[in-house]
Amino acid sequence: MQRCGIDEVRYALENENVSMILVLRDSNDSQVEELTKLAHQMSIPIKQGSESDIWRMSKYTEDDKIHPILALVGRNPNTDINQILEVGGIIWLLAGAQYPVNIGYTIRTAEVSGANAVFVDGQLSHNQKKAAKRASMKAHRFMPVHWVEGLNFVRLAKENNFKIVSIEDTGNLHPWESNLTDDVLLVVGGEHYGIPDEILSISDQIIRIPMAGFVPSYNLQAPMAIMAVEALRQRSNLTLK
Repeated sequence: MQRCGIDEVRYALENENVSMILVLRDSNDSQVEELTKLAHQMSIPIKQGSESDIWRMSKYTEDDKIHPILALVGRNPNTDINQILEVGGIIWLLAGAQYPVNIGYTIRTAEVSGANAVFVDGQLSHNQKKAAKRASMKAHRFMPVHWVEGLNFVRLAKENNFKIVSIEDTGNLHPWESNLTDDVLLVVGGEHYGIPDEILSISDQIIRIPMAGFVPSYNLQAPMAIMAVEALRQRSNLTLK
């Protein structure tokens, strides 16, 4: 999803579908100027970031160098729901989540693990939605995030041939026993009530995250992170074949 540095960004502009360029604010690098001009000619949005932003989002290098330019490829944060479902891939639904910070953390987890989009079913005010985006470290800038009615969205995803995989304590499969290389909607429930029974009843699979402690419950972020990494592992292996 990310192309990092002069050479990778140049290759992406010449060979890939670039949806955004992020450049270091006040950069005086002539090659950065050349690439931003090319991106402008191609009508690709260009955003500026601070040194700390660019450093945080860049791939690590041996000398901890700050790359002056990054490119986003493979997804467009402004993509609408129908376009997302048409493209396929891995998408997430947070069903009934209530706490902005939890929602923000899960958006960030989905983005960094390569998801195509996140859909949130939760009764949040405008200010709470803004707080969730802040907690995501603004990951919504690089991936579509839509607010939906959960059950209707699951039905719509099924109509578009997505496999519905819910993560709930009642599951009888472990994460690694599910094939996550197809078009998959992964569903995690809210902090208090979990995934609604109506969604569980139409899920194709229900995954149980192993637990061995006395308190039989993970925080919302933990099962999502486990499934996100497992999906990334499977899909990366598929890509390498």
